[in-house]
Amino acid sequence: MCISMYVAYIPQIIANFTGNPVSPLQPLVTGLDAVLWVMYGWTAPHKDWPIIISNFPGIIFGIATVVTVYVH
Repeated sequence: MCISMYVAYIPQIIANFTGNPVSPLQPLVTGLDAVLWVMYGWTAPHKDWPIIISNFPGIIFGIATVVTVYVH
């Protein structure tokens, strides 16, 4: 479900490229949330790979969505 939530940003990225930019606030906060979860999983005594793997796409898609808001 976590990965599905982040992949759901693809339509927003497409909207940004087609000249209908979305608000950057939600993807920015989502990307920050993903960074924090990945850091948590990485710094756990035993790396928590499911948390790291499921939240890493949030970093990529969150940043991509925010960047495309301004690059359209």
